[in-house]
Amino acid sequence: MDQGGAYGARKSGEPFNLIEFVKQPKTILRLLSWVFSIIVFGCIVSEGYDKNESCIFGDDPNACHYGVAIGVLAFIISTVFFAADLVFPSISSAEKRKKVVMADVFFSGSWAFLYFVGFCYLTNSWARRNPVDPASADYGAGNAQAAIAFSFFSIITWAGLTYFAVQAYRQGSISAFAPSYSDPGIESTAPYTSFPGAAEMSSPGYQQGPFKQEAEPSGYQPPTY
Repeated sequence: MDQGGAYGARKSGEPFNLIEFVKQPKTILRLLSWVFSIIVFGCIVSEGYDKNESCIFGDDPNACHYGVAIGVLAFIISTVFFAADLVFPSISSAEKRKKVVMADVFFSGSWAFLYFVGFCYLTNSWARRNPVDPASADYGAGNAQAAIAFSFFSIITWAGLTYFAVQAYRQGSISAFAPSYSDPGIESTAPYTSFPGAAEMSSPGYQQGPFKQEAEPSGYQPPTY
């Protein structure tokens, strides 16, 4: 069934406006999440390991692996859902729109949580660092702090995407129960005839009942006994 306008998008078939699409808060948050993901995993990949191949986050390789993993996956997910946002208004099926919105809720909420864990993890690991060589104490400090900061910013952007996805899902759920057809039980192919009024009841065309007694003929006299 075609239910245009469901799940927070315009009706299917309407012309696409790129300027309007880019100005949407959801699109801005999506692009920011995409950029932040590049910064997070890019900072760790470039200077996340010192000359001894040790992770600068407290010599904990899992911290570097975690930061790179959530950053790369966030980049992929942001790209996929940005493309989905572009084609979403052209999807005429309400059921397909529902699946896209539910996937958006799941991934956006999950990555808001994962970035929160990553922010806490990287911050704690960076605070516990104890470099053996004092000369390398500041190696990668700028990149590490940038990865931590943009992990925090990513929590905000992904939480915002989760909010918009939930709002779209609620809007779609409400529109799914909105009446969109007429009850066939109250429709009729032929209109009902109205009840005759008083003028029609008193018109000459009204006939007498079949059992009404006829009047006696004039001039008739009953016999006397």
